[in-house]
Amino acid sequence: MAFIRVRERADGVLIYTVTWRSGRRAKQESEPFDDETLAKRFRDLVNGHGQQWPPGWVPGKGFAAPDLGPADETDPSHWFEPYAMAYIDTLTGVEGGTKRKYRKLVEQNMVPWFRDHTVTDGPHAIRSEHVKRWVNALAAGQPAPHDPPDRRRRRYASKTIRNQHGLLSAILGAAASGENPLRSVNPCLETTLPRPDDSDEEVATFLEHWEAGLILRHLAPDAIDLVQVMLSTGIRWGEATALQVRDLVRINGRPALRISRAWKEAEDGGREIGPPKSRKSRRTLVLAPLESAILQRAARGKKPTDLLFPAPEGAAWQAGTFRRLRWRPAVEAAQAEGLTKAPRIHDLRHTHASWLIYRGIPLPAISARLGHESIQTTVDRYGHLLVIMDDDLVAAVAWSMEAALRVEIPDDVQGAMAHP
Repeated sequence: MAFIRVRERADGVLIYTVTWRSGRRAKQESEPFDDETLAKRFRDLVNGHGQQWPPGWVPGKGFAAPDLGPADETDPSHWFEPYAMAYIDTLTGVEGGTKRKYRKLVEQNMVPWFRDHTVTDGPHAIRSEHVKRWVNALAAGQPAPHDPPDRRRRRYASKTIRNQHGLLSAILGAAASGENPLRSVNPCLETTLPRPDDSDEEVATFLEHWEAGLILRHLAPDAIDLVQVMLSTGIRWGEATALQVRDLVRINGRPALRISRAWKEAEDGGREIGPPKSRKSRRTLVLAPLESAILQRAARGKKPTDLLFPAPEGAAWQAGTFRRLRWRPAVEAAQAEGLTKAPRIHDLRHTHASWLIYRGIPLPAISARLGHESIQTTVDRYGHLLVIMDDDLVAAVAWSMEAALRVEIPDDVQGAMAHP
C-alpha cells in the first residue's frame, strides 16, 4: 500500500512524498508534494489503481492530456463522454426524469474515470480492469483520476454500485452490438459485483400503531389528512400528491380510490404529471370508512381535476417543503414524547405493509395493493416480517420431530418386513 513520508527541507518547508511498490520485488516508486492534502489524494489514487501510476499522470507534473496520436485517429464521438450522452439521448421508452438522472450519473461517477478512454477497441479502449478499478473505487469512496482537488467522495452502497454498473454495461454493450459494432466485447461482463446485502444500506422503518398516532397528533391541520391517507393505503408520495377529485370511484357499491397518475421529474429538472411507477402501479384500492370520509371531505367543493391534497397556496406539495415544514416538526415533537425512531415519509408505505402482514393478509393481496410489479418485490422487502406464522411453524416442526423420534413403524410396513 502507498504511504507518505514527511521530511523538512533546509528552508523549513515540509515535503510529503508518496511512496509505493507495485509488487514485492518491484522498484520503489515515489512522487513528492508540498501540500499534504494533495499527497493524500495521490496516495489514494495509487491505492485505487492497484499500486500503479494513475492513468494520465505524468511524474513531477500531474495529470496531462494523453498522447492521442493524429487528430483524425479517433472519431470524436467514440470517446466515452460523448458516446454515453448520445446513447442516453436515443433511449426510447424512458421517462425524461430518468434520462436526466442517467446523465448526472455519467457526468459525476463515470466521466472522471473514463474521460480519456474510448468505447472502441484500440489503445485507449475501456478494458475490464478499468471497470473493476472503478467499481472498487466507488465501494471505497476513492477519488477519480480527473476529480478536482477539493472533491471528496463517499462510499456507495452495493445496490447503488450495481445500478451504476448496469448503466455502464448498457452503454458499452451498445458499443459491442449492432450491425457495425465498435468493439468486440463488453468489458463489464467480467466484473464481479458486490452482493446486494454487502452494505449497510438504509433500512426501512416500521412504525407501531402508537408511534404513528403520536406523529399524527403533532401534524399541522393541512397535512394530517394527506398523511392519514398515505398511512392507510400505502400509496407513494408522488401518487398521493397527484390525487384528483375524479379519482374517487366506487367498486361493487363500495368507495374506492383509483391510482392512475403520479408526479415525475421532468427532463429539464422540473415536475410533470405522468403514469405511476410501473404497469401494476395503476390500481384501484377499496377504502375503509375512515379513509373514505377523509377523501370525501377533501373533495368537497372542488372540480373533478382539482388536487385533493394541495399545498396551502393551492399548487402541489413539493416533497422537500413538506418534509421541512410539516413532517420533521411533527416527528421531532413525537420524539420529545417518547418516539425513538426517525421515520421518513416513505416509511408510511412500509408501515402500511407491515400492519397488513401482522393482520395475516396474504402477500399476493399486499403486493397488488402496493402496486408492486412482481410479488417477489413484496417478498424481498417484507418477507422477514412474517413472524405471525412463527407459532404455526414451530408447532409443525415440533410435531414432526416428535413423530420421528418415536420411531413408530406403521403396521403394514412391519407386516411386509415379517413376510417378505
